[in-house]
Amino acid sequence: MPSDAPATRRPRSEHWVAPLEETPLQAVDAADTTSTPRSLWGDALHNLVRNPVFLISALLILFVLFVAAFPSVFTSQDPRYGDLSIANQPPGPDHPFGTSRQGYDIMARTFWGARTSVVIGFFAMLGSTLIGGVMGALAGYIGGWFDEVISRVTDIFFAVPLILGAIVVSTRLGEMNLWTVIAVLSVFGWTNVARIMRGSVISTKSQDFVVSSTALGASRISVLLKHVVPNAIAPVIVTATVNLGVFIVAEATLSFLGVGLPTSSVSWGGDISAARDALRTQPSMLFYPSLALAVTVLSFIMLGDAVRDALDPKARKR
Repeated sequence: MPSDAPATRRPRSEHWVAPLEETPLQAVDAADTTSTPRSLWGDALHNLVRNPVFLISALLILFVLFVAAFPSVFTSQDPRYGDLSIANQPPGPDHPFGTSRQGYDIMARTFWGARTSVVIGFFAMLGSTLIGGVMGALAGYIGGWFDEVISRVTDIFFAVPLILGAIVVSTRLGEMNLWTVIAVLSVFGWTNVARIMRGSVISTKSQDFVVSSTALGASRISVLLKHVVPNAIAPVIVTATVNLGVFIVAEATLSFLGVGLPTSSVSWGGDISAARDALRTQPSMLFYPSLALAVTVLSFIMLGDAVRDALDPKARKR
């Protein structure tokens, strides 16, 4: 028999709250939390492409590299051909930068000199980074007596200034060529890289992922190459970028002092040295190679600062 009593309803909880609709801002936040985080290098690249200092320095460096690779695009003059009949000419249509006292075209000497400076700077940077990186990584990872020996050797080389050591060696070797200059700069320029690499490796090898890899049975050389070095090399890259500009200046200084490349070579340092006596009568001889040297070195220093800020989150916060 049907009952006239009303149907029993489930009582509503006193603490029940109607669900709120998800706002667009909350949806964006949720999407951000579920997205894949960028790696160190991905985050560095993300910050570099938004840094105007990096963009300006990168464009200048690309231009210098293009000039060093293809100087004949900008001038058709032979930088080693001197014609005394056109010596000491001011800038004009045939010679936009003028001519030197030996009848050389200053524009051709300036553009062709970029190749010598860039090649010496790049290979000296590469050689010093390899020497210092290997010695610093082994010293920091192995430790003990090996670290003490490498540290003392580094201190000995660090006590000798780069230019002074290069001058002493170059005077003993006599006339130097491109590769001897690179070797001398590499031998005396690796100490800073070694110190930075050693400290970075010591800091990295105590991280949990390195300890875990060692506990799982990975060999020491495998841990060093696969885990420690890739995570410790960031400050070395910054130092190497700045050192490239330093080595370009060092080569120009040696050529300026007459103990670097021979006078027959086309280099900015040699042209600056040859223009000292003509500073008052023809300043263009000194101005253009000096400007090219200053812009190139400044570009690499700016690039190093931008890369350092991108790879070091603490520097970005400061």
